[in-house]
Amino acid sequence: MARILSIDYGKKRTGIAVTDPLKIIANGLTTVPTHELIGFLKNYFQKEAVEKVIIGLPKQMNNQPSENMRYIEPFVAQFKKLFPDIPIEYFDERFTSTLAHRSMLEGGLKKKDRRNKELVDEISAVIILQGYMESVLHA
Repeated sequence: MARILSIDYGKKRTGIAVTDPLKIIANGLTTVPTHELIGFLKNYFQKEAVEKVIIGLPKQMNNQPSENMRYIEPFVAQFKKLFPDIPIEYFDERFTSTLAHRSMLEGGLKKKDRRNKELVDEISAVIILQGYMESVLHA
């Protein structure tokens, strides 16, 4: 069975999460430098079956796209050309960083670990994926 992969796209770093093959649980996979993201995905897609990719849609509180959208749109266009058989969908990513920090705090992570931006990005990707899965299950 194929997995669903989520991307928390950032200018410098990108957090990646993935479901288990049964699509029950979202797990953090890794954080990669954004300039290495396409290479990482090519490699991952050769090893694992992925049925869909979910990418965080950055919105401001007024529902307008945030500034980061100008980096995400070219990536999505490139993704569609390179991986035409894998659908990519946007999912609202508002508050994911805040929720990631909160979950790290509630999980008892030390202050030093909570400052790890790579971990925040990875957890944010998990939150995006969990939100997507919940919206599909409860639709």
